[in-house]
Amino acid sequence: MNRESLSKLFAVTSLLLIIGIFTTEKKNSSTSTSTSINGEETIISLITHRKLLNTGEERENGVEPNRIWSDKCSKSDIMIIQGATPPLPNGIPTYTVEISNTCVSGCDISAIHVSCGWFSSARLVNPHVFKRLRFDDCLLNDGKPLRNGKTLSFQYANTFRYALSVSSVSC
Repeated sequence: MNRESLSKLFAVTSLLLIIGIFTTEKKNSSTSTSTSINGEETIISLITHRKLLNTGEERENGVEPNRIWSDKCSKSDIMIIQGATPPLPNGIPTYTVEISNTCVSGCDISAIHVSCGWFSSARLVNPHVFKRLRFDDCLLNDGKPLRNGKTLSFQYANTFRYALSVSSVSC
């Protein structure tokens, strides 16, 4: 066989192998698995029954169903993003922080407390926007509500980046 024939044989074999991999399905009685083009396996469950929510007895006992579109907010509705920005003239690194209310049910969230360690900054941060109350407890927006969809931002300057995370909120 010449080089061209081997090349064509290899291409056809590879193509058949790829087609075979992406079209095979493994099945059992309750689930099936298939491999998609990006190589990830997708598991499809065949549901044979549904459980309806009991509203009477469970609600009397204080058990509420976990809804996707809950009327209540949580600390996961506050998103904190921070990134490096150009340093101060004296070389101290600066960071810009954006804190957003991403509540999908339209809630305004107040008393947003952030875990912030011994937060301090070489650049003045407006205390009405972000203020350290004590170790690992900073308050956002003077405790006032952060309206749905709104973002507060500030810059701080320090030799290292603080790991900021939401510790508590009030709905």
